Amino acid sequence: MIDLRYPIGPFAYEGDLTSEVIAGWIQDIEAAPAQLKEAVKNLSDDQLDTAYRPGGWTLRQVVHHLADSHINSYTRFKLALTEDNPTIKPYMEEKWAELPDSRLPVDISLSLLASLHGRWVVLLRSLQPSDLEKTFIHPDSGIVTLGLNIGIYAWHGRHHIAHITSLRDHLGWS
Repeated sequence: MIDLRYPIGPFAYEGDLTSEVIAGWIQDIEAAPAQLKEAVKNLSDDQLDTAYRPGGWTLRQVVHHLADSHINSYTRFKLALTEDNPTIKPYMEEKWAELPDSRLPVDISLSLLASLHGRWVVLLRSLQPSDLEKTFIHPDSGIVTLGLNIGIYAWHGRHHIAHITSLRDHLGWS
């Protein structure tokens, strides 16, 4: 049985961060906005306001969470590239998902993500191998390299898109 919290499994990577691995992850980040847009295409407000699992977020909240999370990640990349091992500020994503802007039409966050990812991908493709070793400190996770963080956010987009597509498949929403 599939764990509804992790339809593609939790993030895990144990290999070398080769240029091919990094390029694949960047392609995933580049593709995510279009894949997300397709995942929510033609869903009604009632469908968007359906939780992807019992006790989970609604599909609408998932879309807005992706925008919130990826804005934070983009900022963390820029901090790590311009400061020496900065300590980043985590945020309470559960509480952010309850704020009024998480009830807005999803098109707002779809547009935001498309623009954000456009900038993010340019930044990521400009990174030199030494940049991939730069780090930030996450108070909960410890030291994170930019190379691994690219993989985490490639996974993050696929992970939440799979929440939406899995529910669509399960409920027969074509």
